[in-house]
Amino acid sequence: MKALITGATGFIGSYLAEELVKRRYTVLCLVRKTSDLRWIEGLDVKLIHGDCLERESLLNAVVESDYIFHIAGLTKATNEKDFFAVNAGGTENLIRAVAEKNPNIKRFIYLSSLAATGPSHDRTPVNEDTEPKPVSAYGKSKLEAEHIVLRYKGGIPVTIIRPPAVYGPRDRDFFTFFKMLKKGIFLCWGKCYYSLLYVDDLVKGIIISAENEKAGGKTYNLSDGKIYSNYEIAEAIASAVGSKPIRINIPKALMPMFAGIGQKFFKRHAILNKDRAKDFQYPYWLCDSSKANNELGFLPKIGIKEGMKWTADWYRIHQWL
Repeated sequence: MKALITGATGFIGSYLAEELVKRRYTVLCLVRKTSDLRWIEGLDVKLIHGDCLERESLLNAVVESDYIFHIAGLTKATNEKDFFAVNAGGTENLIRAVAEKNPNIKRFIYLSSLAATGPSHDRTPVNEDTEPKPVSAYGKSKLEAEHIVLRYKGGIPVTIIRPPAVYGPRDRDFFTFFKMLKKGIFLCWGKCYYSLLYVDDLVKGIIISAENEKAGGKTYNLSDGKIYSNYEIAEAIASAVGSKPIRINIPKALMPMFAGIGQKFFKRHAILNKDRAKDFQYPYWLCDSSKANNELGFLPKIGIKEGMKWTADWYRIHQWL
């Protein structure tokens, strides 16, 4: 089987490339000439130069692939226009190219986000039937991309995956919290609750949804099935890095100010920016993955203590911590 991956040089995409190679797929990675290839160096993959923002560069890339995994996306930006240009516009360019050049594809997988649905009202997790109400520009752009993908489901077998926060080795977002907690600092803006998913479990869920005929035309939430408070997450990370952090409470009213400072100094790479601050205003980011459990046999194996320990160990081995 031949699979094309966009975003293969990133955190999630590189793990997907590794797993597909292990499963003896022929793996093609769509990369830009400026892409950092460190995470896929040494893998038995073929590099194809192209850019989702340039539709003409995609026409030859999508030909003959049995599966296309659209993992690439923009998670941080300094303005709303960039989110929609990359996440919605790039997705439309890619799936239009597929419709034109590879209409007999077995499956087109779009990696969306829980942000496309939006937060829960309480500790009741959202499911796939929950009316989407994204609160950030990022979430709105991912939802718009979902709408684009679903417009093609009459001619192309598509599946949409919505994970919550994903963590694991190579990830830079959670790494920020690892660094702070290693230094003994736990920044807290009130008690919040989250669904999580370890990267290996996400990748296996993505592949299961691609290979299962029942998943055609459907959307699935994927999580490890647990609900974690931010206190529990901080405790798991602190245990993994061997620290006893001091909790520093930050009023939510001050978060936009901190976000503005972070965005000014770190630009689009800041973990807390003005757009992300909108998400942090809500205390419940929970999703129900029972549909994937029941229909696809999705059974995540990695819990938070084990996953955070493995992640911390990787950070130490690679001298990030």
